[in-house]
Amino acid sequence: MTKVTVLYFGQSREISGSAEEEFTLSDGSSLPALISAIEERHEKLRRFAKSMQVALNEEVAAGDERLKDGDTVALLPPVAGG
Repeated sequence: MTKVTVLYFGQSREISGSAEEEFTLSDGSSLPALISAIEERHEKLRRFAKSMQVALNEEVAAGDERLKDGDTVALLPPVAGG
């Protein structure tokens, strides 16, 4: 099994009700599988999924990475420019 820590920022933090949470996934699970598990646990996050950036171990993720035990995934709010 693979344990991953998810960090929530901005709207995702408000929706989840916490700053961080652990998820346990099958070995070899992908980042999209984790995002699906997060959305199942926090259904309201589905509407923000397309606009949020995801970081894996402090680097912006491409989206198809395989997760390893101990990874940290951060859900980042959309960046507003001006």
